[in-house]
Amino acid sequence: MEIQFLGTGAGQPAKARNVSSLVLKLLDEINEIWMFDCGEGTQRQILETTIKPRKIRKIFITHLHGDHVFGLPGFLSSRAFQANEEQTDVDIYGPVGIKGLVMGSLRASGAHLPYRIYFHEFNEKHLGKILETDQFTIYAEKLDHTIFCVGYRVVQKDLEGTLDAEKLTAAGVPFGPLFGKIKNGQDIVLEDGRKIIAKDYISAPKKGKVVTILGDTRKTNASIRLALGADVLVHESTYGKGDEKLARRHGHSTNMEAAKVAKAASAKKLLLNHISARFLSRDISKMRSDAQEIFEDVHVVRDLEEVKL
Repeated sequence: MEIQFLGTGAGQPAKARNVSSLVLKLLDEINEIWMFDCGEGTQRQILETTIKPRKIRKIFITHLHGDHVFGLPGFLSSRAFQANEEQTDVDIYGPVGIKGLVMGSLRASGAHLPYRIYFHEFNEKHLGKILETDQFTIYAEKLDHTIFCVGYRVVQKDLEGTLDAEKLTAAGVPFGPLFGKIKNGQDIVLEDGRKIIAKDYISAPKKGKVVTILGDTRKTNASIRLALGADVLVHESTYGKGDEKLARRHGHSTNMEAAKVAKAASAKKLLLNHISARFLSRDISKMRSDAQEIFEDVHVVRDLEEVKL
């Protein structure tokens, strides 16, 4: 499982940062990639990566501000040009209005897609669990921005214990159907009368990962709830230390407020995202070190960076 940042800037493109988009790579888990937001130029950013657009099967939109959605019609259209690859359908989750924005753009431009788009719109009355699969559960909760905006909590279900094949072989269990029975938790008896207890050869279940990805927001308790115990918290940091009044006026957070959220939620790692163009390269280390006064494991992400979980 990896996160790759396609755009880490706030509001408008800058030389070093494109506007908001990131992907959660679940290739080893389910052979899919999930995208969160799709600002202008996202499809151009993808060309600098190994991402195959047809692998992007789900898109989650936090809110309808342009720097988070204006790249979506273009990405969906370009995704259709992969004629030599299998066409795969897409599910789009987001606030009410995302369907009209996408379909209006596609109709006006005469675009015809060779795959289906399934829209899952919600408002503040229909949040909570928005998706559950065999391996993941996704929750959404309203944040505190200038328009309706949500944060997402991606919870990987606990992984089954693994079979210790070497230990079984050493115990004299022949490779074959008996391995399968033990893997399924069934005790067996060998020809020599010895009983093999399945649980002695299967590791304990492994705790699944929790990833919290927030949209634009002021500091709010909803952010803390979404990030409780998260392995990674992706939090906006449009402003820096001392800009709290400015941040609140514009519906955003500072690096210090993001660090307070991470600390209150007992998150393991904080990734600062959505950085204002006012911050130059030399300012980034200060943004990180200031936040570390509150929460130790902080990193300010950059475009195209990959973070493994």
